[in-house]
Amino acid sequence: MSATDAVTFWDGVYAARPAPDAPRPNVRLVETVTGLPSGDALDLGCGSGGDALWLARRGWRVTAVDISGVAAERLAAHARAHGLGDLVDAVRHDLRTSFPAGRYDLVCAHYLHTPFDLDRAAVLRSAAHALRPGGRLLVVDHGSTAPWSWDQDPDVRHPAPGEVAAGLALDPATWRVERAEAPRRTATGPDGRTAEVVDHVLLVRRAG
Repeated sequence: MSATDAVTFWDGVYAARPAPDAPRPNVRLVETVTGLPSGDALDLGCGSGGDALWLARRGWRVTAVDISGVAAERLAAHARAHGLGDLVDAVRHDLRTSFPAGRYDLVCAHYLHTPFDLDRAAVLRSAAHALRPGGRLLVVDHGSTAPWSWDQDPDVRHPAPGEVAAGLALDPATWRVERAEAPRRTATGPDGRTAEVVDHVLLVRRAG
């Protein structure tokens, strides 16, 4: 499928959802980043922007990218409305063809899944290389299918965090896996439903 198809699909996903008044940050981001000094962050697949806004409120300078212009524009408007416009740069970006420039203290990729062709390993490898010394890459994937997910394929496979780490083929002398776990939690979907879900959490740190 073409890049236009991917943009149309994701614009449709976000346009069909009402813009949240207060988008929530992901639980795994909060538990990982709380207590860290602020710096420069890159949010890959920013979606509704809960992670970017949460980081900005704690002093992080955030580059937030999404293939959906609808998502990026909503986030930019939300950031401006809450006095965070100087800390959040929300832009449409297609990770299939390029990777954002810059060096970061944190790169987060929450649920970076798509029905379109995407070399995720290449994207996450680029993310690891974009880290400053001491910086962290946080990858959180679905370990189960929530009832509100756009992907209800019963045959979908959820690679374990260790498998994702191995696929990145990073030099262990430079990048160290700090966490590779599959915790459970109760999640709330866009329509208010709740369900128990599994997260696949991978945290990689670049040597200082």
